[in-house]
Amino acid sequence: MKKVGFFRSVHLKFVLIYVLLIMIAMQIIGVYFVRQLESTLLKNFQISIDERVNLLAYYLEEEMVKERDLEEDGPTLEDDVRKILTDFKTTDISEVQVIEGSTLKIIGTSDPYNQGIVGQRTTDTLIRRVIATSDDDGDDVTLIDPQTGNRIWVLATPIKSDGNVIGAIYLIAKKENVYAQMKTINNILASGTAMALIVTAILGVLLARTITRPIADMQRQALAMTKGNFSRKVKVYGYDEIGQLAITFNNLTKKLQEAHATTEGERRKLSSVLSYMTDGVIATDRKGRVILINEPAAKLLNVSRETILSSPIVTLLGLDEEYTFDDLLVEKESVILDYSTKNKPYVLRANFSVIQKETGFVNGLITVLHDITEQEKIDMERREFVANVSHELRTPLTTMRSYLEALADGAWKDESIAPNFLEVTQNETERMIRLVNDLLQLSKMDSKDYRLTKEWINFVDFYNRIIDRFELTKDESISFNRLLLDYACFVEIDEDKLTQVLDNIISNAIKYSPEGGVITFKMEEKGGLVIVSVSDEGVGIPKENIDQIFERFYRVDKARTRKLGGTGLGLAIAKEMVEAHGGEIWATSIEGKGTTVSFSLPYVQTEEDDWA
Repeated sequence: MKKVGFFRSVHLKFVLIYVLLIMIAMQIIGVYFVRQLESTLLKNFQISIDERVNLLAYYLEEEMVKERDLEEDGPTLEDDVRKILTDFKTTDISEVQVIEGSTLKIIGTSDPYNQGIVGQRTTDTLIRRVIATSDDDGDDVTLIDPQTGNRIWVLATPIKSDGNVIGAIYLIAKKENVYAQMKTINNILASGTAMALIVTAILGVLLARTITRPIADMQRQALAMTKGNFSRKVKVYGYDEIGQLAITFNNLTKKLQEAHATTEGERRKLSSVLSYMTDGVIATDRKGRVILINEPAAKLLNVSRETILSSPIVTLLGLDEEYTFDDLLVEKESVILDYSTKNKPYVLRANFSVIQKETGFVNGLITVLHDITEQEKIDMERREFVANVSHELRTPLTTMRSYLEALADGAWKDESIAPNFLEVTQNETERMIRLVNDLLQLSKMDSKDYRLTKEWINFVDFYNRIIDRFELTKDESISFNRLLLDYACFVEIDEDKLTQVLDNIISNAIKYSPEGGVITFKMEEKGGLVIVSVSDEGVGIPKENIDQIFERFYRVDKARTRKLGGTGLGLAIAKEMVEAHGGEIWATSIEGKGTTVSFSLPYVQTEEDDWA
């Protein structure tokens, strides 16, 4: 599993969310606090100025209504106003001007550097409006000082005596001092917020660790579980919700370990059963795709287990044109899979079983394959054997019946044909006896209840005697050629059985030899074996039929064989007898030039030395 990056981890997300929440809360509180504090400071600043202005107005009223003797050399109104304004000067107030109400003339200013305006008429509209409206609260406005760029508060308040406006006070206050205080407070608040966020981040990291550490342990345990390690346990740091989750996770791990052990045991059992089954087994998912195939099935279908996984079962079995997967789900009978070629039969039987839940939901399909090639071959041979035996027995019986009926009808009285009819009947009877004897002999050999009576025989002399016997009865147009060993060769054999083998092979060679043909008898010693062969110059056997001539009732040319009186069992009997002696038999042929039938027998040189 890919490791989670730091910037994508829950740890960082938790700390960020925690810090952001604190920061947002601090910002909301700070904005509300700053606005309320600013409003309060401005209000207090104005109230303070108003109170001092009201007191100043009281003093100025006394001086302005005071009667003065113009002839006496005493302080003038301007002198008394200047004195009062000198005492009134504070750091918050930049300048205070006093204007006479009737003449709008400036009679005093607190700014020592602006005394030149005393005695001049004011043109300020704010003063004119206050004097004209006689508003007790006065009028004020916030302006920007063009020289310093700071904010100033200009206040115009009327001076009244007995309800009449006798003058006005024009005050310029430094409002920027209030905002300077707000700036200082904002800086303090920002510093406090930063410190709080740092502390919050540290606490958030510690708090996040208490939550993410058990989760990280669970993640490591989950990764270990995916690799099959169920021995680890998640550490329980507390008994809160996270602790309860860790305990539950440990319990789940234990149950998974038990379930995995059970499943693994069942899997091994199933794997062992599938591996040692001689039948092929294929399992599919609910869509018909192969999810499991054992080794016998792969061998039966001649496919690689790795390449056919996830492939459709109907394609694997070659049933695309005849069946769909849904058809196989409802198929109750066995399906025969014929993969036979021209030279080799190969037949499988497939049985299907549906994997189904109790609810009826189909999970997949199990296919069991059986190799029934030998069974089919045996059934085919059995049918062919019965047909051949029936035919072979029916032919002589039919002939005998026909001749016997003719004799019964009076042909026995005709001396010219009666002997011929009797001879044919006798020949057919002998043919039936040979056929039955051959069948009985094969039956004995199949049941393995016969015994060989072996003795050491000089095979050269034995072979010569058999050839001599056939040479006396053969057609004069056929000649024999002997290529035998020029020394004694002792082999342990059953003389009667090997006589029958050679009789069958030599009889066939004589039957199929043309007039003037040569039959060659050969014997040689090679690699601890004695190789005996009989060659004729007949029509030969086609290449595709050469391996089948040792099968029962097999004939290359059936019509010709029956005409020559063969049963089709001679070479089959020869094969069984040679193999019973521990040898092998085979044939080679060139079509149109002849056939050679050969067989081998075990030969031990030391035994010959003992006889010598």
